[in-house]
Amino acid sequence: MVVNFKVYKKSSPNNKVHLYMGKRDFVDHISAVEPVDGVIVLDEEYMHDRRKVFGQLICSFRYGREEDEVMGLNFQKELFLASEQIYPKPEKCDPLKPQLTKLQERLMKKLGPNAIPFTFNIPPSAPASITLQQAKSENGEPCGVQYYVKIFAGDSETDRSHRRSTISLGIRKVQYAPSKQGNQPCTVVRKDFMLSPGELEMEVTLDKQLYHHGEKISVNLCIRNHSNKVVKKIKAMVQQGVDVVLFQNGQYRNTIASIETAEGCPLQPGSSLQKVIYLHPLLSSVQNKRGIALDGQLKHQDTNLASTTLLASPDQRDAFGIIVSYAVKVKLFLGALGGELTAELPFVLMFAKPTIKGKLVVQDSQADVETFRQDTIMDPEEE
Repeated sequence: MVVNFKVYKKSSPNNKVHLYMGKRDFVDHISAVEPVDGVIVLDEEYMHDRRKVFGQLICSFRYGREEDEVMGLNFQKELFLASEQIYPKPEKCDPLKPQLTKLQERLMKKLGPNAIPFTFNIPPSAPASITLQQAKSENGEPCGVQYYVKIFAGDSETDRSHRRSTISLGIRKVQYAPSKQGNQPCTVVRKDFMLSPGELEMEVTLDKQLYHHGEKISVNLCIRNHSNKVVKKIKAMVQQGVDVVLFQNGQYRNTIASIETAEGCPLQPGSSLQKVIYLHPLLSSVQNKRGIALDGQLKHQDTNLASTTLLASPDQRDAFGIIVSYAVKVKLFLGALGGELTAELPFVLMFAKPTIKGKLVVQDSQADVETFRQDTIMDPEEE
Protein backbone atom coordinates (compact mmCIF):
# COMPACT_ATOMS: atom_id res chain seq x y z
CA MET A 1 0.00 0.00 0.00
CA VAL A 2 1.35 3.44 -0.98
CA VAL A 3 1.02 6.26 1.59
CA ASN A 4 0.19 9.55 -0.11
CA PHE A 5 1.30 13.03 1.00
CA LYS A 6 0.75 16.58 -0.17
CA VAL A 7 3.91 18.69 0.01
CA TYR A 8 4.11 22.46 -0.42
CA LYS A 9 7.16 24.18 -1.86
CA LYS A 10 8.08 27.86 -1.86
CA SER A 11 11.30 29.53 -3.05
CA SER A 12 12.94 32.84 -2.17
CA PRO A 13 12.96 35.51 -4.92
CA ASN A 14 16.68 34.93 -5.60
CA ASN A 15 16.04 31.17 -5.83
CA LYS A 16 18.76 30.44 -3.27
CA VAL A 17 16.50 29.10 -0.51
CA HIS A 18 13.64 26.63 -0.92
CA LEU A 19 11.08 25.62 1.70
CA TYR A 20 9.20 22.29 1.71
CA MET A 21 6.36 21.55 4.14
CA GLY A 22 4.04 18.57 4.31
CA LYS A 23 1.00 20.58 5.41
CA ARG A 24 -0.21 24.06 6.28
CA ASP A 25 -2.85 23.11 8.86
CA PHE A 26 -1.55 22.08 12.29
CA VAL A 27 -4.04 20.53 14.68
CA ASP A 28 -4.53 21.71 18.25
CA HIS A 29 -5.39 18.66 20.38
CA ILE A 30 -6.12 20.91 23.41
CA SER A 31 -3.28 19.41 25.46
CA ALA A 32 -0.68 19.78 22.70
CA VAL A 33 -0.30 21.10 19.14
CA GLU A 34 1.23 19.24 16.22
CA PRO A 35 4.84 20.38 15.62
CA VAL A 36 5.53 22.56 12.59
CA ASP A 37 8.08 20.59 10.61
CA GLY A 38 9.62 20.87 7.18
CA VAL A 39 12.82 20.89 5.13
CA ILE A 40 14.81 23.73 3.58
CA VAL A 41 17.13 23.30 0.59
CA LEU A 42 20.01 25.77 0.19
CA ASP A 43 21.85 26.75 -2.96
CA GLU A 44 25.40 25.40 -3.29
CA GLU A 45 26.74 28.95 -2.93
CA TYR A 46 25.08 29.37 0.48
CA MET A 47 26.37 25.97 1.60
CA HIS A 48 29.93 26.74 0.46
CA ASP A 49 30.01 30.17 2.14
CA ARG A 50 28.22 28.76 5.23
CA ARG A 51 25.73 31.62 5.08
CA LYS A 52 23.63 31.80 8.23
CA VAL A 53 20.00 30.83 7.64
CA PHE A 54 17.36 31.39 10.34
CA GLY A 55 13.85 30.11 10.81
CA GLN A 56 11.02 31.71 12.77
CA LEU A 57 7.45 30.82 13.64
CA ILE A 58 5.42 34.03 13.91
CA CYS A 59 1.90 34.69 15.18
CA SER A 60 0.52 37.95 13.78
CA PHE A 61 -2.49 39.53 15.50
CA ARG A 62 -4.21 42.45 13.75
CA TYR A 63 -6.77 44.12 16.01
CA GLY A 64 -7.58 47.25 13.97
CA ARG A 65 -8.18 48.26 10.38
CA GLU A 66 -5.08 48.88 8.27
CA GLU A 67 -6.68 51.95 6.68
CA ASP A 68 -6.94 53.58 10.15
CA GLU A 69 -3.19 53.39 10.72
CA VAL A 70 -2.18 57.05 10.55
CA MET A 71 0.43 59.18 12.33
CA GLY A 72 2.60 56.13 13.05
CA LEU A 73 -0.25 54.19 14.70
CA ASN A 74 0.00 50.43 14.28
CA PHE A 75 -2.82 47.98 15.02
CA GLN A 76 -0.75 44.81 14.56
CA LYS A 77 1.33 42.76 16.98
CA GLU A 78 3.77 40.00 16.04
CA LEU A 79 4.66 37.24 18.50
CA PHE A 80 7.77 35.15 17.81
CA LEU A 81 6.80 31.69 19.02
CA ALA A 82 10.08 30.14 17.83
CA SER A 83 13.32 31.49 16.38
CA GLU A 84 16.50 29.56 15.71
CA GLN A 85 19.48 29.23 13.44
CA ILE A 86 18.83 26.37 11.04
CA TYR A 87 22.14 26.47 9.15
CA PRO A 88 24.89 26.07 10.13
CA LYS A 89 23.79 24.56 13.41
CA PRO A 90 25.26 26.58 16.32
CA GLU A 91 27.85 24.84 18.46
CA LYS A 92 25.80 25.24 21.63
CA CYS A 93 22.64 23.65 20.32
CA ASP A 94 20.28 21.34 22.14
CA PRO A 95 21.78 17.82 22.05
CA LEU A 96 18.28 16.33 22.09
CA LYS A 97 17.48 16.63 18.40
CA PRO A 98 13.81 16.09 17.47
CA GLN A 99 13.19 12.85 15.68
CA LEU A 100 12.71 13.28 11.95
CA THR A 101 9.26 12.57 10.57
CA LYS A 102 8.79 10.12 7.72
CA LEU A 103 8.07 12.98 5.35
CA GLN A 104 11.28 14.78 6.35
CA GLU A 105 13.31 11.61 5.82
CA ARG A 106 11.70 11.04 2.45
CA LEU A 107 12.24 14.64 1.30
CA MET A 108 15.87 14.67 2.47
CA LYS A 109 16.51 11.47 0.56
CA LYS A 110 15.01 12.97 -2.62
CA LEU A 111 16.43 16.48 -2.34
CA GLY A 112 20.03 15.56 -1.61
CA PRO A 113 22.74 16.74 0.83
CA ASN A 114 21.67 20.40 0.76
CA ALA A 115 18.38 19.54 2.48
CA ILE A 116 18.16 20.58 6.15
CA PRO A 117 15.22 19.68 8.44
CA PHE A 118 13.63 21.98 11.02
CA THR A 119 10.93 21.66 13.68
CA PHE A 120 9.07 24.38 15.59
CA ASN A 121 6.60 23.94 18.45
CA ILE A 122 3.37 25.94 18.92
CA PRO A 123 2.37 26.43 22.58
CA PRO A 124 -1.04 24.86 23.41
CA SER A 125 -2.23 28.23 24.74
CA ALA A 126 -1.55 29.99 21.41
CA PRO A 127 -4.73 31.38 19.77
CA ALA A 128 -6.50 29.65 16.89
CA SER A 129 -6.26 31.02 13.34
CA ILE A 130 -9.32 33.26 12.91
CA THR A 131 -10.10 36.10 10.50
CA LEU A 132 -12.84 38.72 10.92
CA GLN A 133 -14.75 39.33 7.69
CA GLN A 134 -14.40 42.78 6.17
CA ALA A 135 -17.11 44.88 4.59
CA LYS A 136 -17.00 45.26 0.81
CA SER A 137 -15.79 48.84 1.12
CA GLU A 138 -12.79 47.94 3.31
CA ASN A 139 -9.31 47.33 1.97
CA GLY A 140 -6.08 46.10 3.48
CA GLU A 141 -5.42 43.14 5.74
CA PRO A 142 -8.40 41.84 7.72
CA CYS A 143 -8.37 41.74 11.52
CA GLY A 144 -7.58 38.40 13.08
CA VAL A 145 -4.87 35.91 14.00
CA GLN A 146 -2.48 34.54 11.37
CA TYR A 147 0.59 32.31 11.54
CA TYR A 148 3.48 32.03 9.14
CA VAL A 149 6.85 30.36 8.87
CA LYS A 150 9.68 32.72 7.94
CA ILE A 151 13.02 31.49 6.55
CA PHE A 152 15.75 34.03 5.78
CA ALA A 153 19.50 34.47 5.34
CA GLY A 154 21.12 37.06 7.61
CA ASP A 155 23.77 37.78 10.21
CA SER A 156 21.55 37.18 13.26
CA GLU A 157 17.98 36.34 14.33
CA THR A 158 17.25 40.03 14.81
CA ASP A 159 18.80 41.04 11.49
CA ARG A 160 16.41 42.84 9.17
CA SER A 161 16.03 40.15 6.55
CA HIS A 162 16.67 40.89 2.89
CA ARG A 163 13.54 40.40 0.82
CA ARG A 164 15.34 38.53 -1.96
CA SER A 165 16.58 35.81 0.40
CA THR A 166 13.40 35.53 2.53
CA ILE A 167 10.50 33.08 2.41
CA SER A 168 7.21 33.57 4.28
CA LEU A 169 4.62 30.80 4.11
CA GLY A 170 1.25 31.13 5.82
CA ILE A 171 0.06 28.25 8.01
CA ARG A 172 -2.95 27.73 10.29
CA LYS A 173 -3.54 26.43 13.81
CA VAL A 174 -6.83 24.54 13.65
CA GLN A 175 -9.07 22.40 15.82
CA TYR A 176 -11.24 19.48 14.71
CA ALA A 177 -14.41 18.14 16.26
CA PRO A 178 -14.19 15.62 19.12
CA SER A 179 -14.92 12.03 18.19
CA LYS A 180 -17.78 11.78 20.73
CA GLN A 181 -21.00 13.74 21.05
CA GLY A 182 -21.68 15.59 24.29
CA ASN A 183 -24.95 15.69 26.23
CA GLN A 184 -28.02 16.65 24.22
CA PRO A 185 -28.73 20.37 24.82
CA CYS A 186 -32.06 21.02 26.49
CA THR A 187 -33.54 23.87 28.52
CA VAL A 188 -36.89 24.88 29.99
CA VAL A 189 -37.78 28.53 30.58
CA ARG A 190 -40.87 30.02 32.19
CA LYS A 191 -42.41 33.47 32.42
CA ASP A 192 -45.06 34.67 34.82
CA PHE A 193 -46.89 37.97 34.67
CA MET A 194 -47.73 40.62 37.24
CA LEU A 195 -51.44 40.97 37.99
CA SER A 196 -52.10 37.92 35.80
CA PRO A 197 -52.44 34.26 36.83
CA GLY A 198 -50.52 31.32 35.33
CA GLU A 199 -47.27 31.17 33.41
CA LEU A 200 -45.91 30.55 29.93
CA GLU A 201 -43.50 27.61 29.59
CA MET A 202 -41.15 26.79 26.70
CA GLU A 203 -38.95 23.72 26.37
CA VAL A 204 -36.21 23.85 23.72
CA THR A 205 -34.13 20.82 22.67
CA LEU A 206 -31.49 20.37 19.96
CA ASP A 207 -31.10 16.97 18.31
CA LYS A 208 -27.38 16.88 19.28
CA GLN A 209 -24.61 19.03 20.72
CA LEU A 210 -21.96 18.75 17.99
CA TYR A 211 -22.65 19.80 14.40
CA HIS A 212 -20.33 19.79 11.42
CA HIS A 213 -20.17 22.75 9.06
CA GLY A 214 -22.97 22.55 6.49
CA GLU A 215 -25.37 20.52 8.67
CA LYS A 216 -28.89 21.66 9.48
CA ILE A 217 -29.82 22.20 13.11
CA SER A 218 -33.13 20.78 14.35
CA VAL A 219 -34.69 22.90 17.08
CA ASN A 220 -37.52 21.10 18.89
CA LEU A 221 -40.01 23.40 20.65
CA CYS A 222 -42.68 22.52 23.16
CA ILE A 223 -44.74 25.53 24.28
CA ARG A 224 -47.34 25.30 27.07
CA ASN A 225 -49.44 28.40 27.58
CA HIS A 226 -50.90 28.29 31.11
CA SER A 227 -51.24 32.06 31.18
CA ASN A 228 -53.95 34.36 29.83
CA LYS A 229 -51.52 35.87 27.27
CA VAL A 230 -51.39 35.09 23.54
CA VAL A 231 -48.19 34.02 21.72
CA LYS A 232 -48.17 36.06 18.49
CA LYS A 233 -45.10 34.63 16.70
CA ILE A 234 -41.88 32.64 17.13
CA LYS A 235 -38.36 33.54 16.09
CA ALA A 236 -35.35 31.14 16.11
CA MET A 237 -31.80 32.11 15.22
CA VAL A 238 -28.20 30.88 15.26
CA GLN A 239 -25.87 33.41 16.84
CA GLN A 240 -22.09 33.49 16.62
CA GLY A 241 -20.35 34.88 19.69
CA VAL A 242 -17.00 36.62 19.11
CA ASP A 243 -14.72 37.55 22.01
CA VAL A 244 -11.64 39.63 21.14
CA VAL A 245 -9.79 38.93 24.38
CA LEU A 246 -7.46 41.93 24.09
CA PHE A 247 -10.36 44.35 24.69
CA GLN A 248 -12.40 44.44 27.86
CA ASN A 249 -15.55 45.19 25.85
CA GLY A 250 -14.57 43.13 22.83
CA GLN A 251 -17.56 40.75 22.94
CA TYR A 252 -20.30 40.87 20.33
CA ARG A 253 -22.72 38.59 18.53
CA ASN A 254 -23.67 38.02 14.91
CA THR A 255 -26.85 36.36 13.68
CA ILE A 256 -25.85 33.71 11.14
CA ALA A 257 -29.26 32.20 10.36
CA SER A 258 -32.78 33.06 11.49
CA ILE A 259 -36.40 32.07 10.90
CA GLU A 260 -39.50 33.98 12.01
CA THR A 261 -42.81 32.15 11.82
CA ALA A 262 -46.43 32.58 12.91
CA GLU A 263 -47.34 28.96 12.09
CA GLY A 264 -49.36 27.56 14.98
CA CYS A 265 -49.92 31.10 16.26
CA PRO A 266 -51.68 32.85 17.80
CA LEU A 267 -51.30 30.37 20.65
CA GLN A 268 -54.31 31.01 22.89
CA PRO A 269 -54.41 30.67 26.69
CA GLY A 270 -54.63 27.03 27.80
CA SER A 271 -53.15 25.75 24.52
CA SER A 272 -49.88 23.98 23.77
CA LEU A 273 -47.73 23.67 20.64
CA GLN A 274 -45.02 21.24 19.54
CA LYS A 275 -42.91 22.31 16.61
CA VAL A 276 -39.56 21.58 14.88
CA ILE A 277 -37.66 24.47 13.30
CA TYR A 278 -34.66 23.86 11.03
CA LEU A 279 -31.78 26.34 10.93
CA HIS A 280 -28.93 26.17 8.43
CA PRO A 281 -25.87 28.28 9.41
CA LEU A 282 -23.89 29.03 6.24
CA LEU A 283 -21.31 31.65 5.32
CA SER A 284 -23.14 32.33 2.05
CA SER A 285 -26.08 33.84 3.98
CA VAL A 286 -23.80 36.44 5.66
CA GLN A 287 -21.21 36.78 2.90
CA ASN A 288 -20.92 40.58 3.09
CA LYS A 289 -21.62 41.13 6.78
CA ARG A 290 -18.77 42.85 8.60
CA GLY A 291 -17.31 41.22 11.73
CA ILE A 292 -18.26 37.60 11.03
CA ALA A 293 -15.54 35.30 12.40
CA LEU A 294 -14.06 33.00 9.74
CA ASP A 295 -11.53 30.21 9.95
CA GLY A 296 -8.01 31.53 9.32
CA GLN A 297 -7.71 32.18 5.61
CA LEU A 298 -4.81 31.25 3.34
CA LYS A 299 -4.50 33.36 0.22
CA HIS A 300 -6.39 32.18 -2.87
CA GLN A 301 -8.33 29.62 -0.83
CA ASP A 302 -11.99 29.65 0.15
CA THR A 303 -12.87 29.77 3.82
CA ASN A 304 -15.90 29.12 6.01
CA LEU A 305 -17.49 30.16 9.29
CA ALA A 306 -15.04 29.94 12.18
CA SER A 307 -15.23 26.76 14.20
CA THR A 308 -16.06 26.77 17.90
CA THR A 309 -12.96 27.49 19.99
CA LEU A 310 -12.30 24.63 22.42
CA LEU A 311 -10.35 25.55 25.57
CA ALA A 312 -8.75 23.22 28.12
CA SER A 313 -10.12 25.57 30.81
CA PRO A 314 -12.01 28.90 30.77
CA ASP A 315 -8.89 30.64 32.10
CA GLN A 316 -6.79 29.53 29.12
CA ARG A 317 -7.52 32.63 27.07
CA ASP A 318 -4.54 34.10 25.26
CA ALA A 319 -4.61 37.91 25.32
CA PHE A 320 -3.99 38.01 21.57
CA GLY A 321 -6.69 35.50 20.70
CA ILE A 322 -10.24 35.51 19.40
CA ILE A 323 -12.69 33.05 20.96
CA VAL A 324 -15.71 31.89 18.95
CA SER A 325 -18.86 30.23 20.26
CA TYR A 326 -22.31 29.39 18.89
CA ALA A 327 -25.81 29.27 20.36
CA VAL A 328 -29.40 28.78 19.24
CA LYS A 329 -31.73 31.48 20.53
CA VAL A 330 -35.53 31.15 20.48
CA LYS A 331 -37.96 34.04 21.20
CA LEU A 332 -41.70 34.01 21.78
CA PHE A 333 -43.38 37.35 21.08
CA LEU A 334 -46.40 38.14 23.23
CA GLY A 335 -47.26 41.59 21.96
CA ALA A 336 -46.49 45.07 23.25
CA LEU A 337 -47.80 44.47 26.77
CA GLY A 338 -46.84 40.80 27.18
CA GLY A 339 -43.14 41.18 26.27
CA GLU A 340 -40.98 38.21 25.21
CA LEU A 341 -39.84 34.82 26.46
CA THR A 342 -36.31 33.85 25.41
CA ALA A 343 -34.36 30.59 25.61
CA GLU A 344 -30.75 29.98 24.58
CA LEU A 345 -28.80 26.77 23.99
CA PRO A 346 -25.07 26.65 23.19
CA PHE A 347 -23.75 24.09 20.71
CA VAL A 348 -20.47 23.20 18.98
CA LEU A 349 -19.87 23.81 15.26
CA MET A 350 -16.67 22.27 13.82
CA PHE A 351 -15.17 20.18 11.03
CA ALA A 352 -14.66 16.45 11.41
CA LYS A 353 -11.04 15.40 11.38
CA PRO A 354 -10.13 14.63 7.74
CA THR A 355 -8.62 11.38 6.58
CA ILE A 356 -5.28 11.59 4.76
CA LYS A 357 -5.46 10.40 1.16
CA GLY A 358 -3.61 11.32 -2.04
CA LYS A 359 -0.16 11.15 -3.62
CA LEU A 360 2.92 13.13 -2.61
CA VAL A 361 1.92 16.48 -4.12
CA VAL A 362 3.82 19.79 -3.85
CA GLN A 363 2.19 22.92 -5.28
CA ASP A 364 4.32 25.74 -6.75
CA SER A 365 3.78 29.50 -6.46
CA GLN A 366 3.69 29.72 -10.25
CA ALA A 367 1.46 26.63 -10.37
CA ASP A 368 4.31 24.72 -12.05
CA VAL A 369 4.34 21.01 -11.43
CA GLU A 370 7.59 19.15 -10.87
CA THR A 371 7.74 15.36 -10.95
CA PHE A 372 9.98 13.46 -8.57
CA ARG A 373 9.85 9.95 -10.00
CA GLN A 374 6.31 8.83 -9.14
CA ASP A 375 5.61 11.79 -6.87
CA THR A 376 4.30 15.20 -7.88
CA ILE A 377 5.23 18.48 -6.17
CA MET A 378 3.22 21.78 -6.40
CA ASP A 379 3.75 25.15 -4.62
CA PRO A 380 1.28 27.49 -2.86
CA GLU A 381 0.29 30.81 -4.36
CA GLU A 382 2.51 33.84 -3.68
CA GLU A 383 1.79 35.38 -0.28
